[in-house]
Amino acid sequence: MKMTVGGRAVSYVLAYLFALIALYPIVLMISSSLKTNMEIFASPLSLPKTFSLDTYKKLWEAVPFADFLWNSVFVSGMSVMLITVFSAMAAFYLSRFSFKWTGGLYFFFIIGLMIPIKLGIVPLFLLMKNLGLMNSLWSLILIYTASGIPISVFILTGFFRTLPIELEEAARIDGCSHFQVFWRVLLPLIRPALATVIIINFIHAWNDFFFPLIFIQEETLKTIPVGMMVLFGEYETDWSLLFAGLTLSALPMIVVFLMASRQFMEGLTAGAVK
Repeated sequence: MKMTVGGRAVSYVLAYLFALIALYPIVLMISSSLKTNMEIFASPLSLPKTFSLDTYKKLWEAVPFADFLWNSVFVSGMSVMLITVFSAMAAFYLSRFSFKWTGGLYFFFIIGLMIPIKLGIVPLFLLMKNLGLMNSLWSLILIYTASGIPISVFILTGFFRTLPIELEEAARIDGCSHFQVFWRVLLPLIRPALATVIIINFIHAWNDFFFPLIFIQEETLKTIPVGMMVLFGEYETDWSLLFAGLTLSALPMIVVFLMASRQFMEGLTAGAVK
């Protein structure tokens, strides 16, 4: 049904209004990071009177923010890489091969969506202690990888099943092995699904506060969400430093989303046109 001019105008107005509402907290966070603590309390919603990066310089001196940033990048990057690799291979196997145990194996991954991983914090704590991974970034990487694989396998399996089997048959006639079919033919066709998996798992690992709080005690090994807690004083909080830290911590997520946003949107809407 063709949309009328009035209906199109209303949809544009609503879209721009929603965009303004969504972007306003980000603008407020950035502007607050450029203010002093007194200016934030005096005029919290106004723009900064003077443009200065002194707050960011002070942040790097007040806390080991470089360590926090590197730890978050390393943990999130390694987790996303492992999740993407293992999930893509598992999804390829589940969608393109048919054995009597395939259905049970797929259900095994689906169970991971039903059970919150935080319920297993005590067994996880004992496991990491026995493995000698307490106070290690690899404890976080393993946990994020294990918790991210179920939803990733679920998403990628659905996309693999939508690909025509004729593509695989043609590749095998040309002499491709199982791995070459997976890597050269099918994997490039599911880039929207891969972008969806990357963004979802990166945001989860980057923003997680619970597991770094439990498994990391050393100051230089903390990730950004836990490391920023040192800026909250018992009697006083420097909000300008806090907003500066939040701005810097949000930048990688914004960059990742902008780089993969097109593929992410295609991944979310692909099922609607099948």
